[in-house]
Amino acid sequence: MTRMTRRGFVAGTTGAMLMAEAASAADGPIPMRGNEGADIIGPRNPAREAEDPFTLSPPATDHGTMPNLKWSFADSHMRLEEGGWARQTTIRELPISTAMAGVNMRLKANAAREMHWHKEAEWSYMLKGRARVTAVDGEGRTFADDISEGDLWYFPSGIPHSIQALENEDADGCEFLLVFDDGAFSEDSTFLLTDWLAHTPPDVLAKNLGVEPSALANLPKSELYIFPAPKPGPLEGDRLRGEGPVPEPFSHRMTAQAPIQTKGGTIRITDSTVFKASKTLAASLVELEPGALRELHWHPSGDEWQYWIEGQGRMTVFGSEGKARTFDYQGGDVGYVPFAMGHYIENTGSTKLRYLEMFRSPLYSDVSLNQWLALTPHPLVAAHLKVDRSVIDALPAENYPDVPK
Repeated sequence: MTRMTRRGFVAGTTGAMLMAEAASAADGPIPMRGNEGADIIGPRNPAREAEDPFTLSPPATDHGTMPNLKWSFADSHMRLEEGGWARQTTIRELPISTAMAGVNMRLKANAAREMHWHKEAEWSYMLKGRARVTAVDGEGRTFADDISEGDLWYFPSGIPHSIQALENEDADGCEFLLVFDDGAFSEDSTFLLTDWLAHTPPDVLAKNLGVEPSALANLPKSELYIFPAPKPGPLEGDRLRGEGPVPEPFSHRMTAQAPIQTKGGTIRITDSTVFKASKTLAASLVELEPGALRELHWHPSGDEWQYWIEGQGRMTVFGSEGKARTFDYQGGDVGYVPFAMGHYIENTGSTKLRYLEMFRSPLYSDVSLNQWLALTPHPLVAAHLKVDRSVIDALPAENYPDVPK
């Protein structure tokens, strides 16, 4: 089952019933399930416990020891700069996240993330506001584009680039998510222009640039990282010719893609088949209506790194050997599913749930439980599940669910 596998969402109320079972009317969740467990009579953190009710009182189906699969950017160190801030979620914050790492960054209007490059490839989703991004590849070909909410950019490893926030009516600058194709990535290990030049002998640098050393007297003595910069001019003026434009643009309008519409929400899949430049990272943007379910499935292409944009949801991950664990998520959280582990995601809130699924792969693929059962001989499936044959016969076998009318 490949990229065209059915991706489904179904409405349900099981999450609400389980939440009621796990919650105390007065004090929020308590570690009890029926006659099992007991209340907490020692110190506690009710606000924190309320964010993870199924950690405190897991469903009976959870079992065994599973690694932590959740981290909140709210718990990440915040690096504050004159023009904005940055915080990251890497293998140091979430040890299971070996395949990918993320950075959440904010730039005030006209502030620049200084010119730099990485050993890792960089993929980005614009959360709010607008920014101008530029790059030059190894052949001297250039790229410049203005990125708005819901747009993406991708820079291959080693490609130098810049990011500058633009003035706009909806936000003072911009905020975006960066995803890198290595969990051990560190934002502090970026190759920065000013850091490099500050550690190059002045006479060598002057010789390289063809100027007198006195012309470089005001060079920064250390990295700028994020800093206020002059307001950029029209985009066309920043589209410098060089050896021509890059053959595969480094930006993509993700939310302009026609979504796959389902009974419980939508999904937009952006991989190298539609975003040609994105060779190492694939993504999907999922939206779920209240009570809807991203069906039971798994991904044969690698680990899944999630960023939760808005709403509330729950995920149970099955790790084989009788192991499973349930987590609750909300906007600003990072979720992680190790390679090939089965899982679902349910919208447990009262508003729309939006989140990103990320994969270190050029192509997106998943395997649907429903489609697997529907395309396996039905008598064999019924024998496995001990259900009436009619249950299996009713499962949809098409690649995509019907579009609701």
